[in-house]
Amino acid sequence: MKFMNRLERRFGRYAIPNLMGYIVGLEGLVFLLSHAPEGSRLIEQFRFVPALILQGQLWRLVTFVFIPPGTSIWVVFILYFYYVLGTRLEHEWGSFRFNIYYLVGMMATALAAFLAGESANAFFLNLSLFLAFATIEPDFTILLFFILPVKIKYLAWLTWGAIAFAVLVEPLPSKVMAGVSTLNYFLFFGRDVRIRWKSRALSYPRRRAFKAQSLGQKGVSLHKCTVCGMTEKDDAQMDFRYCSQCAGYYEYCMPHLTMHEHVRSEDGPKA
Repeated sequence: MKFMNRLERRFGRYAIPNLMGYIVGLEGLVFLLSHAPEGSRLIEQFRFVPALILQGQLWRLVTFVFIPPGTSIWVVFILYFYYVLGTRLEHEWGSFRFNIYYLVGMMATALAAFLAGESANAFFLNLSLFLAFATIEPDFTILLFFILPVKIKYLAWLTWGAIAFAVLVEPLPSKVMAGVSTLNYFLFFGRDVRIRWKSRALSYPRRRAFKAQSLGQKGVSLHKCTVCGMTEKDDAQMDFRYCSQCAGYYEYCMPHLTMHEHVRSEDGPKA
């Protein structure tokens, strides 16, 4: 993203390294304090409540992210998981871009809370971290219930299903929170999602044709060289490969794989 590159060149020096470490550390501290006398009152002072913010309690714009996601000992494992997600994303993007991702998520959560007129927490913000991580490392495996190995991309599909369910079925405040609070995800990955779906739509006819061919249509070959027209029926020992430098799906026999003019547009190879 060119705009993000310009922002990073100008403001990158202000980025906070290991941001997720500080956030998780403060959540852990608040978790411990919540079990002390008057601990529940501390939590209430941290909550994002639009009406109270409009009355001047501006600290709530930030402190809501420090409220731990529970009160049991399981919070320790959840916070560790958040820490892993955040640090891996920061390693992938760099500190500045991760800071922007988290900041936009906070702003989107605040916007959703004001639009819905409801209090808010960091649930959807942390959910957006999970979705970002699953997009970057879809084959990362976690032990569900510490026993069952599951690739994180499958859990991400379930998460998107839950978000869609909230948007379609839940009351209006939940619809707003679920929809708006994932704006940071689409800001970073929207272009990739569009390209991926467009690619799938364009490749669907090719997959259908390949499937029909693989089922044994008479007189149809599975492979054909773009240059010489050779098929596997002409030479059963010949290998065929797609060229990674051609703009499209053009297949070549081995002699012509390295001896052809690369196609630079979808207009097709030159005669």
